[in-house]
Formats: sequence, C-alpha cells, structure tokens
Amino acid sequence: MIDRLRRLEGGGQTAAAGIGLAVLTAIVSGLSVWVNASAVRAVGDPILFTTLKNGVAAVLLVGFAAVLVDRAPARIAELRGPDRLGLVALGIVGGSVPFVLFFSGLASASAPSAALIHKTLFVWVALLAALLLRERLGVLQFAALGVLVLAQLLVQPADGLAWTSGETMIAVATALWAIEVVVARRLLASVPAPLAAASRMGLGLVVLVGWTAIDGRLAGIGALGAEQWAWIAATGVLLTAYVTGWYAALRRAPASAVTAILTIGAPITAGIQLVADGRIPAPDALVGYGGIIAAAALIGWIALSPSRSASPAPATG
Repeated sequence: MIDRLRRLEGGGQTAAAGIGLAVLTAIVSGLSVWVNASAVRAVGDPILFTTLKNGVAAVLLVGFAAVLVDRAPARIAELRGPDRLGLVALGIVGGSVPFVLFFSGLASASAPSAALIHKTLFVWVALLAALLLRERLGVLQFAALGVLVLAQLLVQPADGLAWTSGETMIAVATALWAIEVVVARRLLASVPAPLAAASRMGLGLVVLVGWTAIDGRLAGIGALGAEQWAWIAATGVLLTAYVTGWYAALRRAPASAVTAILTIGAPITAGIQLVADGRIPAPDALVGYGGIIAAAALIGWIALSPSRSASPAPATG
C-alpha cells in the first residue's frame, strides 16, 4: 500500500495533472471555507483555532512525508543548502508570519477591505511568476486575469473600504503568501511535495505556538470540549488535503494558473451554502461567480497549451 502511494505521489508529472489537482484543491478550499465558518464560531477564539487546526495539519503532513518520501531522513540530509533554506522559508513566509499578520490585522481592518485585499493574491502571484519564474503571460492570460479582478469586485463590492494598520498587515500577509508560491514552485523542482508541505506547516507551527503562548491564548485549550476538538480535527484534515493538493499542483503546473484556478473555491462555497442553507447570492455576485469560473477555466486551458504557457518545473521523486 505504501509503495502504491509513493508511486502515486511521484507519477503524473504533467501540466494536465497539475491543473486537475488544482481543481480538486479548489473544491477542498470551497468546502473548507464553509466548514471553517462553523468551526470558528464553535471554538470562539479564531487565533487559538487557527493554531490548533494548523497543528493537526502539521502532524498529519509530517506523517505523510515520512511514509510517502522514500528514505525521508536520508533525502533531507542530502538536500543542498539552498533547498534547506527554501524549506525554512516556506515555514516563515507561508506557514507562520502571514497567519500572525492576517489575524492581527483582522482585529482592526474592515471586513470588506480584508476580504478584497486577500482575494488579490492571484494578481501578485501572476506578476511574481512572470518576473521570477519566467512564466509567459500573453494577451489571453491578462484578459482572463482582468475578468477575475472584475468578478471578484462583483462578489465582494468595494463598499465600505478603509485603510488602517489592519489593512496594511493583511496586505503584507497576502504579499508573503504570494512569495511563498514562487518559493514553493522553484523548490518543488528538487524537493518532494510531501516534504515541502510538511516543512511549511511543521516549521510554521513552531512560530504560531510561540505567538499564541505569548499572547496568552494557549490557556484556552483547557476550556475546549469534545465538540470543539471535533471541529478542530475536521478542519485540520481539510487543511491537510488543501496544502497537499496545492503543493502537488504547483509541482506540475504554472504558479499563475494554479493560483487563479484556486479562486473557483469561492463559487463552490456559495454553492454549498445554497444547498445547505438556501442562501441565494445576489444577482451581481452570481455574475461574479460565473466570471470566476469562466476566467479560471480559460487560464487552465492556456496552461495546457505548450505554445502559450511556461512548461512545468521538472519534478523528482
């Protein structure tokens, strides 16, 4: 069974596999957003909840890396210096500091501003990918990215926007997550995806736990009951699936395409809310969701055309 999983992890090194994984990850993302909304209400403290949820994911991902990466300890010892620094960077710019900034910023930022800033992630990833990863962005890609921006504005209107220190922290967090995508894309050419994902969440957890302890929130663990722990476990499993799929997709497909396709998570969340709660989005939002799906589909199609996009990074076992 373990050998079969290892072959699955190492196989399918094509852009098509990467785009398919990105779509699956977007589905997980859409479900996670819906589940997390209930989980945060159940746990009460969003910062403590995030730390514990990330802890569950870190434990699972470290275990998966140990199982799926052949000779995992030896592989780590054989890594070059830049690759080791890259793994540390994933923990800093991906799994810890942005979370601290994001949730600290939410305390003072307006909800519309916070949502809109975070949803621009795909724009910054596309720009960084073009500059640092040499991913080619043609007229069609720019047009699709423009449609994505307009669609996001329809879903999240620019009403009640403000700019305070909270918005600044959220903007910096978004920038760090964009940098993480570029670092991960480069790193995954030589480092197995399960190992990179484990480093991202494992090293990041160390910082999150320290921050939560300094903030005096770890004491809240004792007040958690079985229901709260069940929510933490469920969301931790979903986060594990998300990070695993995201890094596996980044290993195979262009970073700009993967990040754009992940925006499909928003209409998926809306669809789940419609089925579960009967909540029908406003007409403008419905148009926006349609635009997101159409633009992401176009970007995915372009990524599958060798003449229009950068070829995926080479992947190793």
